[in-house]
Amino acid sequence: MNTLVEKFRGLTEREQRLVIISAVVAAIAIFYFAIWSPINYALTQQQLLRDNQQQLLTWVQESAARAKQLRRSSSTTQTLTGSLPQAVNRTTTRHNIEISRMQPQGDELQVWVDQAPFNDVLAWLKTMESMGVVILQADIAEADAAGYVKIRRLQLGKA
Repeated sequence: MNTLVEKFRGLTEREQRLVIISAVVAAIAIFYFAIWSPINYALTQQQLLRDNQQQLLTWVQESAARAKQLRRSSSTTQTLTGSLPQAVNRTTTRHNIEISRMQPQGDELQVWVDQAPFNDVLAWLKTMESMGVVILQADIAEADAAGYVKIRRLQLGKA
């Protein structure tokens, strides 16, 4: 360290000022690139994450409120009269859906459909729910044709 001080004192006054200014600029650059920039970047990332989480929370709260409202409104729906397979057969014919397999299991019914238009399936399920049928499980996949779906397994029950 003493050798550096001696070399510094051996410089002219103009060179000493230049070395001091260079040292200050280097210190500022090190501070900016090693401390300030990483902290600022991390802060920006955390703010973005917080904003995304806030949007997600808002969406979840709205969805929960909508689900509660739907649950209350669905409790006023009528109950199914007659058997579940009869209701499924009646409504699928009305909505142009061809059932490939139907399997009763006690008070529940499992239904498979090879291919049906997506909008028709939605309308059919809405009709079934309005009749008092509850969708217990649904495994629906995209079919080969555009706009069509296949129901791998749909488990229905009475409300």
